[in-house]
Amino acid sequence: MGKGRPNRHKFRKLNQPTPESKKRVSQILDDVAADNRRERVSITDLMRAMEARAVAALILFFSLPNALPAIPGTSAVLGLPLLYLCAQMMMGKLPWLPGLIADRSMTREDYSGLVRRVSPLLARAERLLVPRLLFMTGDMGERVIGGFCLLLAIVLALPIPLGNMLPAIAISMMALGVLERDGLWVIGGAVMGGLSLVIVWGVVWALAKIAIFAILNAF
Repeated sequence: MGKGRPNRHKFRKLNQPTPESKKRVSQILDDVAADNRRERVSITDLMRAMEARAVAALILFFSLPNALPAIPGTSAVLGLPLLYLCAQMMMGKLPWLPGLIADRSMTREDYSGLVRRVSPLLARAERLLVPRLLFMTGDMGERVIGGFCLLLAIVLALPIPLGNMLPAIAISMMALGVLERDGLWVIGGAVMGGLSLVIVWGVVWALAKIAIFAILNAF
């Protein structure tokens, strides 16, 4: 990834629906990839494309690659933006990222390759999403979801074996639930998140016991 344009765009929630606001996230990602006018795609470009849904959509964008087999170290790179975005959802803030992150960009070809990898999975998931249990995705619900996603993002960003895929799946499910107002998916993601925390804690505890055993038997 390289430097993109300076981030001078001010994001705000839109009061009137637009054609973009009615599109599924997978469609918006595909549209950006298909835009031949772009040489590079920055995080700011994606925030503009997602409009009022930018926080949840970007949480999904940064978490979903970690739910797939990836290059080691990916979670550390994508985890930092997740921390910012989940904290903003928890506080009910409009989307904002530091220029160091928001101005980062990749070539359109690299972006298209990433979209080709995640878009089919995302599109299949979107077909299962319908508005239900709407109280789960109201203003207060989103703040609770943001807080739990923040905890999972912290775990995801840490170099813990098996500590990135399950939290990433959980965050992705909850972000999709928020985007499509599907409370059932939010609940499913929360259950997956709780399971991932238990598994990660077990891994950390096992590594600690191995380290203690090794230290005690080294002398």
